[in-house]
Parts: sequence; C-alpha cells; structure tokens
Amino acid sequence: MQTEAVIFERPGQLRVDHVDLDISVLGHASGDGSTDHLVVESRTSGISTGTERLLWTGEMPPFPGMGYPLVPGYETVGEVVDAPHHLKSRIGETVFVPGSTAYKDVRGLFGGTASTVVAPADKVQKIASTLGENGVLMALAGTAHHALVSPHGKLPDLIIGHGVLGRLLARITVALGAPAPTVWETNATRSDAQSYTVIDPADDGASRYHTICDASGDSAILDKAIAALAPSGEIVLAGFYKDPLGFAFPMAFMKEARIRIAAQWQPEDMTAVIRLAEEGALDLSGLITHRQPASHAQAAYDTAFGDAECLKMVLQWREPS
Repeated sequence: MQTEAVIFERPGQLRVDHVDLDISVLGHASGDGSTDHLVVESRTSGISTGTERLLWTGEMPPFPGMGYPLVPGYETVGEVVDAPHHLKSRIGETVFVPGSTAYKDVRGLFGGTASTVVAPADKVQKIASTLGENGVLMALAGTAHHALVSPHGKLPDLIIGHGVLGRLLARITVALGAPAPTVWETNATRSDAQSYTVIDPADDGASRYHTICDASGDSAILDKAIAALAPSGEIVLAGFYKDPLGFAFPMAFMKEARIRIAAQWQPEDMTAVIRLAEEGALDLSGLITHRQPASHAQAAYDTAFGDAECLKMVLQWREPS
C-alpha cells in the first residue's frame, strides 16, 4: 500500500511523492488482528508554524525520532476507510488524526501530511463532519486547553502572542466562562479581535496580571512577562522555544513569580475542545486563512512560514465536498 506524502528530504527541501505504508501494523499481514489501527483517507492537513517550522529550518532541538527524510505534520482531517473486523463500525467516520509513524523508508515525524494515513485507533478522534477543514485546528486547540486548565492555576488575564495558538487561548478562556483576557501583540497585522482586547505591550501602562500565558515562542519573553506580573502570579509557557530561556532573578524574586511549562495536549483536552467546538461554544472561524492543493506544497510552506498575514495554511488532498 502506498500514499502520497509531503517529504522533507532535508532542511529547506521538500517533495511530494509516493511512499510505502507499513501495513504490518494493521494485522492484515499476520492475520492475528492484534493491532488496532485505522486507515484514514485524508481531506485536509494543516501546516504548523511552530514545531514544523523548526523541522523545515533544521533548528529542531534533539527530539525522539528526529532524522531526515521525514513526513511532517500532526493536523489531519479525513475519513476512516478501513479498520480491523471489530472496529468496522468506525468506517465512514470523519476524524482528526494527530500524525502517523506507519511508513517504510521515511520517518513519520509527525507523519500526518499524507493522502492516506495509518494510525492507532485510540489516537484517531471522531469529530462532527460539520467542522470541515476547521477540524485540523483540534491539535492546537487541545494544546491551548492543556495550557489553560490546571488543578492549581487560574485562567489567564493576559495572553502574549496573537497567532492561532494565542487566539485559541483567548477564545477558550472566554468559552470556559472567564472574563475576556488582554492579548499582547506587536505585529499590527495581527491586532484584530472580537471579544477581547489586543494591544501593543508598549501601550499597556502599568497593568499587573495574575496569570500570563505566553504563546509567542519568544525565548526572551520572561523578563517582559515578569515585569507585568502581579505578586505571586503565574506565567504559563505554552509556546515551543528553540533557544534557552532565562530571566533576571531580582524582579522574579520580589514578585515570588511562578513559572509553569505546558506540554502537548492529553486525551481529556482533545475531548473537551471537540465538545466545545461541536456545541458552538468555541468559535474557530477566521483561523484558517490560506489554502493550497497538496500538489502545491512548496508554495504553501513558503507562505505559511514567510507571510505574517497567514495564520493557518492548510493543504487540500481532495476537493472539498
């Protein structure tokens, strides 16, 4: 079995080509049916401007499974087209797939940007077909939810960065019933908002915030965030940082600052954001701004990584129905 996939040959070089799928994970080859994997025909996949950009530039820090050539991507929406006998009822589901490793001769890191993907059934999340291409946003929405919901933390009153992750952080905060946060953004082209205020940090005066969530990916952000923090406040690092982070100790000491690192989403986060989106509490409109056929992947990646007006680029593997 083969699939058409985007392949990063090395940093800065890609091709769209056919690769062999490792169908041994399906149990068909052995006949034992011991592995619960689904075959998904992709409709749309998203391009990440965070981790995927680091794979593209070659700046990704040491990471399990790193190496080229690789199939990138962890934001795929498609339809289940094959399944083990005891999961045949899942055929026809519209699903979100957070990647795949079932390839021969190329690495799956994170492996979702392909026309057909094979993935563990428990990782393949059913979503409403009405979400359409917005389903690719579930990974970022889950990541945002994971950063926001903590047993010991409070929802943020300041979010730094107004890209897709920052917007999702703000929208989920409101969807969860908290007051609308303030958002810092220095890029004027990203200053639009609806239910919350977006300002340049230079115009924020002497505001003090109890919970600050950073989605900027700026490795130099901590001193700026600590300066805006209220005493005993918390800073949540929700971005991905390629360079070491540091801060001046005296200000952090005087404020008794707390710093928390949020990792990737967990199953309960995915369940929560799918429910919020399907119920209409989480508005996903306007976050996907650019689209390209998968055959135009080179142009798509150039735009995704080089155009500040591009919030989210998606690749279309099939014509939208």
